[in-house]
Amino acid sequence: MTKNLTQKEQIDNVLSMLDNKNFGLYFFTLDTKGNPTAGIATIYEHVKTLNELGCKAYILHEKNDYKLRGNQEGMGLADWLGNEYADLPHMSIESQELNIGAQDFIIIPEVFANVMDQVKKFPCKKIVLSQSYDYALELLPVGRRWTDYGFNDVITTSEKQARQLKSYFPSIKTHIVPVSIPEYFKDSKKPKIPVITILTREQGIAAKIAKMFYLQYPLYKWVTFKELRGLSRKQFAEELGKSCLAVWIDDNSGFGTFPLEAMECNTPVIGKMPALVPEWMETIDDKNNSVIKNNGVWTNTHVNIPELISTYMKAWLEDSVPTELLKGMESTKGEYTPEKQKSAIEEVYALLVNNRKEEYKQALEQINKLETEKA
Repeated sequence: MTKNLTQKEQIDNVLSMLDNKNFGLYFFTLDTKGNPTAGIATIYEHVKTLNELGCKAYILHEKNDYKLRGNQEGMGLADWLGNEYADLPHMSIESQELNIGAQDFIIIPEVFANVMDQVKKFPCKKIVLSQSYDYALELLPVGRRWTDYGFNDVITTSEKQARQLKSYFPSIKTHIVPVSIPEYFKDSKKPKIPVITILTREQGIAAKIAKMFYLQYPLYKWVTFKELRGLSRKQFAEELGKSCLAVWIDDNSGFGTFPLEAMECNTPVIGKMPALVPEWMETIDDKNNSVIKNNGVWTNTHVNIPELISTYMKAWLEDSVPTELLKGMESTKGEYTPEKQKSAIEEVYALLVNNRKEEYKQALEQINKLETEKA
């Protein structure tokens, strides 16, 4: 804002820019150097939708060499997520072209407490985007809260995560934007093949599960395990659609997107329940108690997963997969659509903009009140 304007004129200017969508939404994003990441894909979905809604949303990255296109060293973002996402507006901090004003919004993933500290004096509205509650405290100094850096709002993916974050930061305002499962996650047109797709947070665990299975059940040595890493999103979906079974182990998962993707592909899931049980894995019984749904084969330890795989493979080969499992999967499918996510994005960001307007309107009222009292 121009320095020679009065405080009232500055506020009027900000309000005018907010009313006319003349503000920027800057989403700080890590450069994964072409490595596919579900969390990055979600950030891009927010930016894409906001631009479609007429806002000016940007991917904000640290260096000029942010890897959008592939080269001889490997994939870029365009290769694993798509050109329509790589073509979205990007801005580099290193370029020194960033000029954030009071009318703007900066959105920082929960893990980057160090970046929150760096931007705490920015005049803009500051928001946390938390997709995994487990990362919220990772770089946060002991005794510090997000609100200490001027971050009073957090966008997360479920009510469960919102409650968990509230337990850490009681004064934070929470907003829910669910994940979405793209339409290309669908069943293969061909019969399923004896391939078990597996996704684990720790790469070594996937290999350990496969070794345990082959040692305990050599009868199934012809079954193939395929770890889903380093694939484009559409290749990932295609492999998931072809496989007869998916295995998922992620103890600290915040939402659990992979099992939902598998269900949309009509591929049953064997999984270890994470510390924070996802909302789609639970239901309420007649006595108002939380119970685990039958939309997958869930266990509380990875030790018995080879046994569960063996039991499932026998049922699959005999065409006797439990009806309860198939019905549970069917009841979960279609819950997390792109349309629902887009609607939530529109609603949540509109609320954040309106709340920002109210802050400035209240400031204007205070100035008017003080001027009246002086008169």
